[in-house]
Amino acid sequence: MDLAEVAPPQALAAHRPDAHLAALEGGAPLARCSLWWREAPALPGERIGVIGHFDAAAGAADAARALLEDACRRLAAQGATLAVGPMDGNTWRSYRLVSDAGTEPPFFLEPWTPLEWNAHFKAAGFAPLATYHSSVTSDLAGVDPRVPQAAARLAENGVRIRMLEAKRFVAELERIHELSVTAFSRNYLYTPLGREAFVAQYLPVERHVDPRLVLVAEHEGAIAGFLFAVPDLAQASRGARVDTVVVKTVAVRPGRRYAGLGAVLTAECHARAAQAGFRRAVHALMHDANSSANISRRYADILRRYTLYSRRLAAG
Repeated sequence: MDLAEVAPPQALAAHRPDAHLAALEGGAPLARCSLWWREAPALPGERIGVIGHFDAAAGAADAARALLEDACRRLAAQGATLAVGPMDGNTWRSYRLVSDAGTEPPFFLEPWTPLEWNAHFKAAGFAPLATYHSSVTSDLAGVDPRVPQAAARLAENGVRIRMLEAKRFVAELERIHELSVTAFSRNYLYTPLGREAFVAQYLPVERHVDPRLVLVAEHEGAIAGFLFAVPDLAQASRGARVDTVVVKTVAVRPGRRYAGLGAVLTAECHARAAQAGFRRAVHALMHDANSSANISRRYADILRRYTLYSRRLAAG
């Protein structure tokens, strides 16, 4: 087996990794990954090196471990103190591994990884850095008793909730971007994302958007919060009825004046989904400590768990 730096596949090159590695057997890749060290998320007291685009063939445990060991050596040589992965450069792209698959198949837009990849990272000396989960609820009519009071207070203060204007999709995204920069800036391993890149992130799903499920809260001429949800089209691909919505993102402008807005948006999305004939809602890919997880806990049960790993690096 050979370890080599190779050119990334064209589809991955757009993420601008600093290096792309492969474990080769007879010229064929058994495992591969990309590295980032010039532009990586910030973590106080650390210089992070990122390992992403990870892929390993079934049964290629030795190759995967050797690849990850080589990746850590290369990141340490570049001055990184902590290797984090898998993450495709930053948290705006795919990251984490499925670590507890649960009993249900993948939902729409869910990154799906083989469970054995967790063992590959652990064998290479990685340990959990952060944990995440997705939840599901079949009680779309259930409302936290604090929500009506919060909704009334927000309405009295001039906050108005509307659905997305689909014909102005790009313009809507450009306004939502400003809120996202503010709302997500305190998120774990946050990396700023420019407006054009933000819009490009959402454009591929435009054709799947049901405007009734994308909510925008406005206040004093600005966006105070938004909720982005889509039908679970993975159900249709399996020949099943699409009876589930996937709540992908809930963002609220910081400040006490908007307290409770995330819960209000979630309850409103549930109500609109039920009115449209949906039966369930998935609350997708939440950090275990995020406020969105606290909201979800009032309605939903754990569907799946995910883990992001890290390894301390020796000086290069």
